[in-house]
Amino acid sequence: MIARTALAKHCAALMSAMALIVTACTAARAQEREVDVELLIAVDVSRSMNFKELEIQRRGYAAALTDPQVLDAMFSGLTGRVAIAFLEWAGDGSQSVIVPWREIAKPEDARAVAEMLRTRPSMTMRFTSISGAILTGMQMFENNGFAGLKRVIDVSGDGPNNQGAPVEEARDLAVANGIIINGLPLMTTGDGLSRYAIPFLDRYYIDCVIGGPASFSLPVDRWEAFPEAVRRKLVLELAHAPPGTGRDGAANALPVTRIADRSKVDCLIGERLRMQWDLQ
Repeated sequence: MIARTALAKHCAALMSAMALIVTACTAARAQEREVDVELLIAVDVSRSMNFKELEIQRRGYAAALTDPQVLDAMFSGLTGRVAIAFLEWAGDGSQSVIVPWREIAKPEDARAVAEMLRTRPSMTMRFTSISGAILTGMQMFENNGFAGLKRVIDVSGDGPNNQGAPVEEARDLAVANGIIINGLPLMTTGDGLSRYAIPFLDRYYIDCVIGGPASFSLPVDRWEAFPEAVRRKLVLELAHAPPGTGRDGAANALPVTRIADRSKVDCLIGERLRMQWDLQ
Protein backbone atom coordinates (compact mmCIF):
# COMPACT_ATOMS: atom_id res chain seq x y z
CA MET A 1 0.00 0.00 0.00
CA ILE A 2 2.84 2.36 0.89
CA ALA A 3 4.58 1.53 -2.39
CA ARG A 4 1.41 2.21 -4.35
CA THR A 5 0.94 5.51 -2.54
CA ALA A 6 4.52 6.55 -3.30
CA LEU A 7 4.10 5.54 -6.95
CA ALA A 8 0.91 7.54 -7.18
CA LYS A 9 2.69 10.57 -5.74
CA HIS A 10 5.55 10.22 -8.25
CA CYS A 11 3.08 9.89 -11.13
CA ALA A 12 1.17 12.93 -9.93
CA ALA A 13 4.39 14.92 -9.68
CA LEU A 14 5.43 13.82 -13.17
CA MET A 15 2.05 14.77 -14.61
CA SER A 16 2.26 18.16 -12.92
CA ALA A 17 5.74 18.75 -14.34
CA MET A 18 4.61 17.76 -17.84
CA ALA A 19 1.61 20.06 -17.53
CA LEU A 20 3.91 22.94 -16.57
CA ILE A 21 6.16 22.24 -19.57
CA VAL A 22 3.21 22.11 -21.97
CA THR A 23 1.80 25.30 -20.46
CA ALA A 24 5.15 27.08 -20.76
CA CYS A 25 5.59 26.00 -24.39
CA THR A 26 2.04 27.00 -25.23
CA ALA A 27 2.51 30.38 -23.57
CA ALA A 28 5.78 30.98 -25.43
CA ARG A 29 4.15 30.06 -28.73
CA ALA A 30 1.15 32.26 -27.97
CA GLN A 31 3.48 35.23 -27.50
CA GLU A 32 4.83 34.84 -31.04
CA ARG A 33 3.23 37.11 -33.61
CA GLU A 34 1.86 35.22 -36.62
CA VAL A 35 3.11 36.50 -39.98
CA ASP A 36 3.01 35.17 -43.51
CA VAL A 37 6.78 35.24 -44.05
CA GLU A 38 9.85 35.66 -41.87
CA LEU A 39 12.43 37.02 -44.34
CA LEU A 40 16.09 37.51 -43.46
CA ILE A 41 17.94 39.49 -46.12
CA ALA A 42 21.64 38.52 -45.92
CA VAL A 43 23.91 40.79 -47.98
CA ASP A 44 27.59 40.29 -48.83
CA VAL A 45 29.89 43.15 -47.75
CA SER A 46 33.22 41.38 -48.24
CA ARG A 47 36.17 43.35 -49.60
CA SER A 48 35.41 42.27 -53.15
CA MET A 49 32.72 44.98 -52.89
CA ASN A 50 33.71 48.62 -53.21
CA PHE A 51 31.84 51.40 -51.41
CA LYS A 52 29.89 52.38 -54.52
CA GLU A 53 28.60 48.82 -54.83
CA LEU A 54 27.71 48.72 -51.14
CA GLU A 55 25.65 51.87 -51.66
CA ILE A 56 23.93 50.37 -54.70
CA GLN A 57 22.97 47.35 -52.61
CA ARG A 58 21.59 49.39 -49.72
CA ARG A 59 19.67 51.79 -51.95
CA GLY A 60 18.37 48.93 -54.08
CA TYR A 61 16.86 47.14 -51.10
CA ALA A 62 15.54 50.38 -49.60
CA ALA A 63 13.78 51.26 -52.86
CA ALA A 64 12.43 47.73 -53.32
CA LEU A 65 10.90 47.60 -49.84
CA THR A 66 8.68 50.57 -50.66
CA ASP A 67 7.85 49.52 -54.23
CA PRO A 68 4.06 49.17 -54.78
CA GLN A 69 4.36 45.59 -56.09
CA VAL A 70 6.51 44.55 -53.13
CA LEU A 71 4.08 46.16 -50.68
CA ASP A 72 1.21 44.37 -52.40
CA ALA A 73 3.07 41.07 -51.99
CA MET A 74 3.73 41.79 -48.31
CA PHE A 75 0.07 42.37 -47.52
CA SER A 76 -1.43 39.69 -49.80
CA GLY A 77 -1.12 36.74 -47.44
CA LEU A 78 -3.37 35.21 -44.82
CA THR A 79 -2.27 37.50 -41.98
CA GLY A 80 -1.50 40.52 -44.15
CA ARG A 81 1.89 41.11 -42.53
CA VAL A 82 5.50 39.91 -42.70
CA ALA A 83 8.63 40.11 -40.56
CA ILE A 84 11.93 41.27 -42.05
CA ALA A 85 15.52 41.57 -40.80
CA PHE A 86 18.64 42.77 -42.67
CA LEU A 87 22.07 41.22 -42.10
CA GLU A 88 25.40 42.20 -43.66
CA TRP A 89 28.06 39.52 -43.71
CA ALA A 90 31.59 38.69 -44.86
CA GLY A 91 33.94 36.17 -43.24
CA ASP A 92 33.08 33.58 -40.62
CA GLY A 93 32.16 35.50 -37.47
CA SER A 94 31.89 38.78 -39.40
CA GLN A 95 28.18 39.53 -39.47
CA SER A 96 26.38 42.75 -38.61
CA VAL A 97 22.64 43.09 -37.99
CA ILE A 98 21.68 46.36 -39.70
CA VAL A 99 17.94 45.99 -39.13
CA PRO A 100 16.72 43.63 -36.38
CA TRP A 101 13.44 41.81 -36.83
CA ARG A 102 10.65 44.23 -37.65
CA GLU A 103 6.99 43.58 -38.38
CA ILE A 104 5.71 45.15 -41.58
CA ALA A 105 1.93 45.43 -41.49
CA LYS A 106 1.48 48.75 -43.28
CA PRO A 107 3.43 50.90 -45.78
CA GLU A 108 4.75 53.13 -42.99
CA ASP A 109 6.53 50.12 -41.46
CA ALA A 110 8.27 49.39 -44.76
CA ARG A 111 9.31 53.02 -45.14
CA ALA A 112 10.82 52.97 -41.65
CA VAL A 113 12.95 49.93 -42.53
CA ALA A 114 13.99 51.54 -45.83
CA GLU A 115 15.09 54.66 -43.95
CA MET A 116 17.21 52.55 -41.61
CA LEU A 117 18.94 51.02 -44.63
CA ARG A 118 19.63 54.43 -46.12
CA THR A 119 21.06 55.99 -42.97
CA ARG A 120 22.93 53.29 -41.07
CA PRO A 121 26.65 52.97 -41.87
CA SER A 122 28.12 50.05 -43.78
CA MET A 123 31.67 48.74 -43.98
CA THR A 124 33.52 46.02 -45.83
CA MET A 125 35.03 43.04 -44.04
CA ARG A 126 37.44 40.25 -44.99
CA PHE A 127 36.63 36.89 -46.59
CA THR A 128 33.37 35.31 -47.73
CA SER A 129 31.51 32.89 -45.50
CA ILE A 130 28.09 32.12 -46.94
CA SER A 131 27.88 29.30 -44.41
CA GLY A 132 28.49 31.76 -41.59
CA ALA A 133 25.67 33.95 -42.87
CA ILE A 134 23.31 30.96 -43.05
CA LEU A 135 24.18 29.69 -39.57
CA THR A 136 23.84 33.18 -38.11
CA GLY A 137 20.52 33.49 -39.89
CA MET A 138 19.32 30.25 -38.32
CA GLN A 139 20.11 31.63 -34.87
CA MET A 140 18.29 34.86 -35.67
CA PHE A 141 15.06 32.97 -36.36
CA GLU A 142 15.10 31.46 -32.88
CA ASN A 143 13.01 33.37 -30.34
CA ASN A 144 12.57 36.31 -32.71
CA GLY A 145 8.98 36.82 -31.56
CA PHE A 146 7.40 35.75 -34.85
CA ALA A 147 5.76 32.59 -36.17
CA GLY A 148 5.82 32.63 -39.97
CA LEU A 149 4.07 30.35 -42.40
CA LYS A 150 7.49 30.15 -44.03
CA ARG A 151 11.02 31.21 -43.12
CA VAL A 152 13.35 32.46 -45.83
CA ILE A 153 17.01 33.50 -45.95
CA ASP A 154 17.71 35.67 -49.00
CA VAL A 155 21.47 35.40 -49.67
CA SER A 156 23.24 37.74 -52.08
CA GLY A 157 26.96 37.63 -52.78
CA ASP A 158 29.64 37.95 -55.46
CA GLY A 159 31.79 34.92 -54.71
CA PRO A 160 31.89 31.37 -53.35
CA ASN A 161 32.27 30.38 -49.73
CA ASN A 162 35.96 30.54 -48.77
CA GLN A 163 35.89 30.46 -44.97
CA GLY A 164 33.98 28.73 -42.20
CA ALA A 165 31.89 25.58 -42.44
CA PRO A 166 31.28 24.01 -45.88
CA VAL A 167 28.36 25.83 -47.44
CA GLU A 168 26.50 22.62 -48.33
CA GLU A 169 26.48 21.52 -44.70
CA ALA A 170 25.07 24.86 -43.54
CA ARG A 171 22.50 24.86 -46.34
CA ASP A 172 21.34 21.31 -45.56
CA LEU A 173 21.08 22.07 -41.84
CA ALA A 174 18.94 25.14 -42.50
CA VAL A 175 16.66 23.25 -44.89
CA ALA A 176 16.30 20.42 -42.36
CA ASN A 177 15.06 23.04 -39.90
CA GLY A 178 12.37 24.26 -42.29
CA ILE A 179 14.21 27.29 -43.66
CA ILE A 180 14.16 28.13 -47.38
CA ILE A 181 17.32 29.65 -48.88
CA ASN A 182 17.12 31.74 -52.05
CA GLY A 183 20.07 33.26 -53.88
CA LEU A 184 21.04 36.46 -55.65
CA PRO A 185 24.49 35.75 -57.15
CA LEU A 186 26.19 38.98 -58.21
CA MET A 187 28.10 38.18 -61.39
CA THR A 188 29.49 41.68 -61.71
CA THR A 189 32.97 43.16 -61.85
CA GLY A 190 34.16 46.01 -59.68
CA ASP A 191 37.17 47.60 -58.06
CA GLY A 192 37.22 45.28 -55.06
CA LEU A 193 39.41 42.24 -54.43
CA SER A 194 38.08 39.56 -56.78
CA ARG A 195 40.78 36.90 -56.51
CA TYR A 196 38.15 34.36 -55.44
CA ALA A 197 35.68 35.16 -58.22
CA ILE A 198 34.38 32.32 -60.37
CA PRO A 199 32.66 32.66 -63.77
CA PHE A 200 29.96 30.10 -62.92
CA LEU A 201 28.68 31.68 -59.71
CA ASP A 202 25.09 31.22 -60.90
CA ARG A 203 25.60 27.44 -61.08
CA TYR A 204 27.42 27.48 -57.74
CA TYR A 205 24.42 29.08 -56.05
CA ILE A 206 22.06 26.54 -57.61
CA ASP A 207 24.16 23.52 -56.59
CA CYS A 208 25.60 24.69 -53.28
CA VAL A 209 23.61 27.54 -51.72
CA ILE A 210 19.87 27.50 -52.36
CA GLY A 211 17.56 24.89 -50.89
CA GLY A 212 14.09 24.14 -49.62
CA PRO A 213 10.63 24.06 -51.26
CA ALA A 214 10.33 26.38 -54.29
CA SER A 215 13.79 27.85 -53.65
CA PHE A 216 15.32 29.80 -56.51
CA SER A 217 18.34 31.81 -57.60
CA LEU A 218 18.21 35.02 -59.62
CA PRO A 219 21.63 36.05 -61.01
CA VAL A 220 22.61 39.68 -61.64
CA ASP A 221 25.19 40.31 -64.37
CA ARG A 222 25.48 44.10 -64.10
CA TRP A 223 24.89 46.61 -61.31
CA GLU A 224 22.37 48.57 -63.38
CA ALA A 225 20.08 45.54 -63.17
CA PHE A 226 20.42 45.14 -59.41
CA PRO A 227 17.47 47.31 -58.24
CA GLU A 228 14.99 45.56 -60.55
CA ALA A 229 16.36 42.12 -59.62
CA VAL A 230 15.91 42.87 -55.92
CA ARG A 231 12.38 44.17 -56.46
CA ARG A 232 11.44 41.11 -58.45
CA LYS A 233 13.02 38.74 -55.96
CA LEU A 234 11.21 40.27 -52.99
CA VAL A 235 7.88 40.01 -54.81
CA LEU A 236 8.49 36.30 -55.37
CA GLU A 237 9.61 35.68 -51.79
CA LEU A 238 6.86 37.65 -50.08
CA ALA A 239 3.89 36.83 -52.30
CA HIS A 240 1.36 34.37 -50.90
CA ALA A 241 1.32 32.34 -54.15
CA PRO A 242 4.34 30.35 -55.42
CA PRO A 243 6.66 32.10 -57.92
CA GLY A 244 4.98 32.72 -61.25
CA THR A 245 1.44 31.86 -60.14
CA GLY A 246 0.25 35.04 -58.43
CA ARG A 247 -1.41 38.15 -59.78
CA ASP A 248 1.95 39.32 -61.11
CA GLY A 249 2.93 35.85 -62.28
CA ALA A 250 3.60 36.77 -65.90
CA ALA A 251 5.80 39.73 -65.00
CA ASN A 252 7.71 38.03 -62.21
CA ALA A 253 7.87 34.40 -63.36
CA LEU A 254 11.36 32.96 -63.10
CA PRO A 255 13.25 32.07 -66.27
CA VAL A 256 13.90 28.34 -66.51
CA THR A 257 17.25 27.26 -67.95
CA ARG A 258 17.87 23.60 -68.68
CA ILE A 259 21.50 22.49 -68.74
CA ALA A 260 21.81 18.97 -70.07
CA ASP A 261 24.30 16.57 -68.51
CA ARG A 262 26.37 19.20 -66.77
CA SER A 263 28.48 18.11 -63.84
CA LYS A 264 27.80 19.37 -60.34
CA VAL A 265 29.82 22.38 -59.24
CA ASP A 266 32.56 21.78 -56.68
CA CYS A 267 31.06 23.37 -53.57
CA LEU A 268 34.55 23.70 -52.03
CA ILE A 269 35.92 25.71 -54.96
CA GLY A 270 36.20 28.87 -52.85
CA GLU A 271 38.17 27.11 -50.13
CA ARG A 272 40.50 25.61 -52.76
CA LEU A 273 41.08 29.01 -54.37
CA ARG A 274 41.89 30.56 -51.02
CA MET A 275 44.34 27.75 -50.25
CA GLN A 276 46.10 28.39 -53.57
CA TRP A 277 46.42 32.10 -52.80
CA ASP A 278 47.64 31.41 -49.26
CA LEU A 279 50.42 29.18 -50.63
CA GLN A 280 51.72 31.87 -52.99
